[in-house]
Amino acid sequence: MGGIQWNNLFDFQLAKSSAWFVLQGLKYTIIITLITIVIGLVIGLIAALMRMSSTKILRYPARVYISIIRGTPLLVQLFILYFGLPVIGINLSPFLAAIIGLSLNVGGYSAETFRGALLAIPKGQWEAAYSINMTYGQALRRIVMPQALRVALPSLANTLLSLVKDTSLLSMITVPEMLYQAKIIGGREFDYLTMYILVAIFYWIVCTILAWVQDRLEDRYGKFTK
Repeated sequence: MGGIQWNNLFDFQLAKSSAWFVLQGLKYTIIITLITIVIGLVIGLIAALMRMSSTKILRYPARVYISIIRGTPLLVQLFILYFGLPVIGINLSPFLAAIIGLSLNVGGYSAETFRGALLAIPKGQWEAAYSINMTYGQALRRIVMPQALRVALPSLANTLLSLVKDTSLLSMITVPEMLYQAKIIGGREFDYLTMYILVAIFYWIVCTILAWVQDRLEDRYGKFTK
């Protein structure tokens, strides 16, 4: 019985010659991440406010939306958008399907983060704002939301890290991000393992940088939540 062929575990020469080609997909990872995190957080904040509303017509749709997003796999959601919608005549490009799918997914998860952060703000903050004749919108924007964002910062940063890694799923709907590029070379060279390890290293580097930025932000703003 043969042992592990360590020489075949990682081909450094292949990784070196393929690195630049794989990194061509990084621009898609960055662009899609930036667009979807902005859209997703806006959706999440709106869904959180609807979820907290005393009006049923606002609260129930938000609860259904959050439940569907959190209760179904992201890959299935992407497949429905890209492969399923054409059945009813809606054809989305891979890029647009990626933006819509990831934005809705981020919105569903960040909604609960925002809701928890808003509920963590003492009611006295609202009462103080109302006592100086602020409207609901003014109190939310000027008093409550700045405090809630500091509370939500760690969870939102983790959402961003997850989003970066989730972009690897976009290879399944033919978005030419890093994993998609690696699969092309892996198939051509019959060495998927090397290419997958290379992609993992690139994702690890990107996420490590983002985690470092997260730590700096928490060090800067964390004192305001204590």
